[in-house]
Amino acid sequence: MTASTRSISILGSTGSIGTNTLDVLTHLGGRETFEVVALTGASNIALLAEQAITHGARLAVTADESQYVALRDLLSGTGIEVAAGQSGLMEAANAGADMVMAAIVGTAGLAPTLAAARRGADIALANKECLVSAGDLFVAAVRQGGGRLLPVDSEHNAIFQVLEESQRHAVERVILTASGGPFRTFTREQMANVTVETARAHPNWSMGLKISIDSASMFNKALEMIEAKHLFGLAPEQVEVIVHPQSIIHSMVGYSDGSVLAQLGSPDMRHAIGYALEFPRRAKLPVERLDFARLARLDFEAPDEARFPALRLARLAMTRGGVQGAVLNGAKEVALDAFIAGDTGFLSMAQITEAVMEELAHLPPAASMDDVFTADLEARQRAKARLG
Repeated sequence: MTASTRSISILGSTGSIGTNTLDVLTHLGGRETFEVVALTGASNIALLAEQAITHGARLAVTADESQYVALRDLLSGTGIEVAAGQSGLMEAANAGADMVMAAIVGTAGLAPTLAAARRGADIALANKECLVSAGDLFVAAVRQGGGRLLPVDSEHNAIFQVLEESQRHAVERVILTASGGPFRTFTREQMANVTVETARAHPNWSMGLKISIDSASMFNKALEMIEAKHLFGLAPEQVEVIVHPQSIIHSMVGYSDGSVLAQLGSPDMRHAIGYALEFPRRAKLPVERLDFARLARLDFEAPDEARFPALRLARLAMTRGGVQGAVLNGAKEVALDAFIAGDTGFLSMAQITEAVMEELAHLPPAASMDDVFTADLEARQRAKARLG
């Protein structure tokens, strides 16, 4: 490692964000520019081992303890250390990398990302739960650790790019754009009968199964609303959503003088990843350049909260504060798994989540991560009870 080389660990390297991050690292110079300290994955052991060897990782971790032996055997003789389970994830988070790409999906990514923040690493944040479930605690941990919080979600990365630090006093609102997903023009009657296969078919982005379905229900956008509140220190009423089917404008910031600044780009996650990795420098990235003449038009429409009630639930969680984000997310994850398994309908996901939020509206704010995990567990148990 030279004086100009930076070190990075990727929590969730085998997922969409993780694989794109490694692609960007290669484009930016590979080992000449970045030392890969640790990579973590779950069940895709073959890919994890391949990544660790290709990128010269010091440590490879599978979150699935039953896969430890398989990963160890695949990496035998390479000199790469192997670990597994929650302790392995914590080892990866604390391995000393300058930057940690937090791309583990779900609450499983919360503890290791928090640990990395507390030790002062720069956090390239793609895990939604850190801010949705534990926003106040996580922001405080980043502040105390002294590292930078660099958003990787395309919408938050866009806001990060156009929110001028010297003009924070003048920010009136942020406007998150949403494609509307595959059911943008569907009636509620049509949405009642959609399948997992139709829900996963996002019109613009190539993503994993769960996040694609979350996008179709707009739960993904609901979580992004809560994230934006914590990331940028906003009041709930300052966070808006607009449907923009082309996914060219990734988000906007409205200022007190009436100006609206927007970040535009092709729908390619490597742009946001590259910006976070190289911040504050802009690197040359292998993404498609916009051809405005070919685009011809950009469309916008107000979101329909009757068909997509997840947005209303996000406002409710932001207004209530405390652990309501954890409750929303925990209940939603159970309902989502049930939809994927065929045990509930598409529209029922929001109905189950709202019912659980009402049952747990009394929970106090979190004083520690234990309170967050308790709220999450309670929400999951209540949601499972409603599934019978």
